[in-house]
Amino acid sequence: MALYLIDLPFAQVGLDVAKKDSGAKVVLIQDGVYLDTTGIENVYAVKEDVERRGVAARLGNANIIDYDTLVDMIVENKVVNFA
Repeated sequence: MALYLIDLPFAQVGLDVAKKDSGAKVVLIQDGVYLDTTGIENVYAVKEDVERRGVAARLGNANIIDYDTLVDMIVENKVVNFA
């Protein structure tokens, strides 16, 4: 189980790896908020990035979090960075 930070440059690789981890928590950061995360249970998106890009309506199953929550998640989990 790990926390996957995903942005666009390495997004597909990151999502493919996260899908193989049954306990994965995926956090969409920066332009990662544009991604389709169908098939992943625990998806989070950083509120500031969502608002800046105006994509709140299309995020579907993503939980919106702030940077303080993201920092807490990073401290509490093993982090795999695809940003």
